[in-house]
Amino acid sequence: MSDASVSLSKNIEDLPKKLALKARSLLVTVWGDSIAPHGGTVWLGSLIDLVAPFGLNERAVRTSVFRLKNEKTLSSFQEGRRSFYTLTASGQHRFEEATKRIYNHMDEAWDGEWTLLFSERRKLDDDIKKQLSLELAWLGFGDLGSGIYAHPNCERQTVERLVSDLDISSHVAFMKANGLSLTDETQEHILVLIGWNLSSIENGYTDFITHFNPIINKLNHSINLTSEQSFNLRTLLVHDYRRALLRDPMLPSNLLPESWNGNTAKELFHDIYQIVWQDAETHLLQTLETKGGKLPDASTEFSARFGGLK
Repeated sequence: MSDASVSLSKNIEDLPKKLALKARSLLVTVWGDSIAPHGGTVWLGSLIDLVAPFGLNERAVRTSVFRLKNEKTLSSFQEGRRSFYTLTASGQHRFEEATKRIYNHMDEAWDGEWTLLFSERRKLDDDIKKQLSLELAWLGFGDLGSGIYAHPNCERQTVERLVSDLDISSHVAFMKANGLSLTDETQEHILVLIGWNLSSIENGYTDFITHFNPIINKLNHSINLTSEQSFNLRTLLVHDYRRALLRDPMLPSNLLPESWNGNTAKELFHDIYQIVWQDAETHLLQTLETKGGKLPDASTEFSARFGGLK
């Protein structure tokens, strides 16, 4: 093995510690990136084997999937002595929305219209309020305070499905606001400053770039990885990018600073993913099992990521 290959392997091995992985969060990444496109159902024993290289032991995995089940993201069933976990309908909705954001390859045009959501905070229990806030943040909403949230480019159907899943449809109201002039940037940027901490969001992208720039430089020198290394790298890549993206409202370009690290991070994410995705699939299909044995082939939505996987 060449010195460059050894160096790249070391970069990948060091990533879990640098990223300070948490079991539940990593499993969400694995489900969204790898399991959902292959039917969404997996035998727990094979999942434990798949994530062991990340430092997750059996107890951590069992505890995490139990939590995800309690959160109604997953459900489970038994076949003999084997436990299988699968996405619930609401979990499937969340992963579909996440997939649109993570693997989108095109910027959407903005017509200057804002979506406002008003919630009856006093009539919602604390757990629901917290979950609503987290889910809206993932969809890119800014928190304006007092139960009011804003988004510059959101499909109403997406938000309606969210509040329906949380069973709070009678406690929220929507409004479209288009009184802000596209030429009056001062008003728009004041709203952005209230709803989002762009500096903090950009710091997340800076960390991502720091973690993965050394890796793309080595991959560009045609260093080959094993299928397991490719899977591990793809998973950690998505995990770290998702963590940065989680806080990003995906604001229109005219509402962002001129030099925005999110654009560099997006290109880096795309380039590494395109290099490793196929070998990663080989390891995934060799390791995971579902009720019928092998995982089914990936969905057409999977191959359409970034406008088409190469």
